[in-house]
Amino acid sequence: MGPIGFKELVVILIVVLVIFGAKKLKTIGSDLGSAVRGFKKSMNEGDQEESVKQLKADAEFSESSSKTTEKSEHKA
Repeated sequence: MGPIGFKELVVILIVVLVIFGAKKLKTIGSDLGSAVRGFKKSMNEGDQEESVKQLKADAEFSESSSKTTEKSEHKA
């Protein structure tokens, strides 16, 4: 059994259209689109949160390393 071709996709689309109807199919499509948009938005927000956490961690590390350097200069 090979990959699904154009003819098979057309048959599947016609069967789905007959089963659900045009109005219901439109609603299903818009619901699916909003779900995909929501998923992408949450993924992007997660990436942004990780970036902010990494920047804060880098800033804290640079502050602590500069304080350590200042203390060692004062001892010498």
